[in-house]
Amino acid sequence: MEVTPGIMDENASSSLSVFDPYGASAASFPFNFSYGDYDMPLDGDEDMTNSSTFFAARIVIGMALVAIMLICGIGNFIFIAALARYKKLRNLTNLLIANLAISDFLVAIVCCPFEMDYYVVRQLSWEHGQVLCISVNFLRTVSLYVSTNALLAIAIDRYLAIVYPLRPRMKCQTAIGLIALVWAVSILIAIPSAYFTTETVLVTVKSRKKIFCGQIWSVDQQLYYKSYFLVILGVEFVGPVVTMTLCYARVSRELWFKAVPGFQTEQVRKRLRCRRKTVLVLMGVLSAYVLCWTPFYGFTVVRDFFPAVFVKEKHYLTAFYVVECIAMSNSVINTVCFVSVKNNSINCFRRLVLLHWKASYNGGKSSADLDLKTTTMPATEEVDCNRLK
Repeated sequence: MEVTPGIMDENASSSLSVFDPYGASAASFPFNFSYGDYDMPLDGDEDMTNSSTFFAARIVIGMALVAIMLICGIGNFIFIAALARYKKLRNLTNLLIANLAISDFLVAIVCCPFEMDYYVVRQLSWEHGQVLCISVNFLRTVSLYVSTNALLAIAIDRYLAIVYPLRPRMKCQTAIGLIALVWAVSILIAIPSAYFTTETVLVTVKSRKKIFCGQIWSVDQQLYYKSYFLVILGVEFVGPVVTMTLCYARVSRELWFKAVPGFQTEQVRKRLRCRRKTVLVLMGVLSAYVLCWTPFYGFTVVRDFFPAVFVKEKHYLTAFYVVECIAMSNSVINTVCFVSVKNNSINCFRRLVLLHWKASYNGGKSSADLDLKTTTMPATEEVDCNRLK
């Protein structure tokens, strides 16, 4: 169930038969096997999904999906619950991080179970209908773009806050508008992928049926697909990565290579250490994003623009699914960095649970009492730095 399509190629030398599942007449669609969802050998006597290579890939994919479901599901739920419970946590940076948390949480609880069934259990066969096929692919694509745009917004926010400290921070209404823009742009860009997503019944080796779920662009739309992919590559990967790199390069110069004027008190030094730690975490998140998604985009460029490279490679599609799974695992790194390292929401959530347990044990206390007991809890490093000013 890949986010990249299968393009029907009129010049392909092999073909896959597509049958109506209700017994209607069959039609044979010629597929270029460099674009399809099934790595079918030209002689048709071997099923790729029965190979030891694909078995090993299933194990890797299964472990990655389990990690995404557990870490992203639980970690982002903790962050969202703490953010919803305490107004003190709702600063600008946390609101931007909430975009990643919500999108990653939805993928972990909605998309990953279906992908586990598709990749691991049924070995590349979709059994949940076309509506869910389109919905799951669309949600996963939107989540990717939301994560990218949110990381870009966080980088720009840090750049403005550190390079131009005297300028007023973004107002609440502006922040809400920015968050809405992140989601709106992500949804609009992902609409073509949803439009071309479909399920197709394929007969593979020895008349075995497998239901393909993914994007299919016909050969006369190949130019449109390549143009769309190049736009996505530029707008949602190359452009954001270059912008974020420039932002953090300038921020690093301000924090590490620029002398602080005046006498440096302990409070000033502590604020500087605090900001450096935050920027280091954010640069680590950017590095992880590049390392996880560069193989995916690189593999897709070679596959779609230079298909001859994979003509004699039998297990190229298995490798692609592993690369795709590595890319999706970037959400685990985001969750660990933002929820556990940079943010104290886990401590906040733990104290929230303990206070409610104690309140129940002691006969109950009001919500105001619980909020009063947590007002001294730091929300993020930014909050600690603001207190030092």
